[in-house]
Amino acid sequence: MEHKSADKIQDLQYFGEFGGVNPSISDSSTYTFLSAKTMFDTFEGNTEGCYLYSRHSSPSNLYLGEAMAALEGTESANVYASGMGAISSVVMQLCDTGDHIISSRTIYGGTYAFMKNFIKKFNIKTSFLDITNLELIEKSITPKTKMIYCEAVSNPLLEVADLPLLSKIAKKHNIPLVVDNTFSPLSISAAKLGADIVIHSLTKFINGTSDCVAGAVCASSDFCLSLKDVNNGAAMLFGSTLDSLRAASILKNLRTLHIRIKKHSENTLYLATQFEKDGLKTVYPGLKSHSGHECFKKQMTSEYGFGGLMTLDVGSLDKANALMEIMQKENLGYLAVSLGFYKTLFSAPGTSTSSEIPEGEQKEMGLSDGLIRFSIGLDNDIHKTYLTMKRCMEKLGILKNDAVFVS
Repeated sequence: MEHKSADKIQDLQYFGEFGGVNPSISDSSTYTFLSAKTMFDTFEGNTEGCYLYSRHSSPSNLYLGEAMAALEGTESANVYASGMGAISSVVMQLCDTGDHIISSRTIYGGTYAFMKNFIKKFNIKTSFLDITNLELIEKSITPKTKMIYCEAVSNPLLEVADLPLLSKIAKKHNIPLVVDNTFSPLSISAAKLGADIVIHSLTKFINGTSDCVAGAVCASSDFCLSLKDVNNGAAMLFGSTLDSLRAASILKNLRTLHIRIKKHSENTLYLATQFEKDGLKTVYPGLKSHSGHECFKKQMTSEYGFGGLMTLDVGSLDKANALMEIMQKENLGYLAVSLGFYKTLFSAPGTSTSSEIPEGEQKEMGLSDGLIRFSIGLDNDIHKTYLTMKRCMEKLGILKNDAVFVS
């Protein structure tokens, strides 16, 4: 699946107010008008190029939104102060009291908690299903179902959603397919594969420097405008506005995403391949042993690889914690949540990013105590990284000292 996102982003060329190579940052919360009528027209959404109040829009946010639309190949995009700000706005814009959502069972813990615990007060029900079981997905659609929600590559089990087939089911029942593409930007072009709405946590790979939180919704112009409607737009009324300074910073970092994703993918494939050969239970979509390997291959833009996330199961939570602590001491990365940083980040998702999911449901979906999720960094010498990680595992008895390295 080829979609020249990097070219489209590079073709976006803005001049700053004084001719700068970066667009000028609008450091204002409110904007002045020369006439009262123009202010009224702007408030009613009837003017182009005018700004009223930065919760509505700002030049910096619009620049970033245009770049995100170019990334996903959608008509438009809105940006938000967090990924959850984007997710919650989409859900509440599409659903009313008594409605129903079909969601993947393996999703980010915050999304799970929002759908399972929070929106039930509005009598909105969610069915959490195996997103790879297409027959079950279609059978579970009811007249009240308002969306199919999934992650292109799921957090944290790295299940791969078949977006073209899910889109076919969604269109058959006249409901939108909403896809969180945070784990696989550039590698998977979700909108081109049939997603109606694509969500990103810009905090992760898009920004890539772990210094802010932000989110985006990429969709049709009509849907993006509905989210910003001053009378009933969920994003407008929830107020999850991204700061202009952060929007400008993320836009700069987005320009190098294509370079970073290639290196993240290259390094992760190398480590996953070696640890699988060493006998560790390794999950990575780039491995032929992965259940979604062929599904990912048919959807991917090949030059960007299979992404920067992998998991290792080391048998128990105690071993997982001990390994993460020793790896941090060896400067291999950080015991921290999130992903997309230049250094490797690792965490035990069952007790961190997926802790909102009850223990019984974690076991049912295959999220074991010993599972470690790795967001592999941009290490220049990945073989050196592998040898150091291997030594840490040998110290803890996770790997035997006589484990054979296969080059």
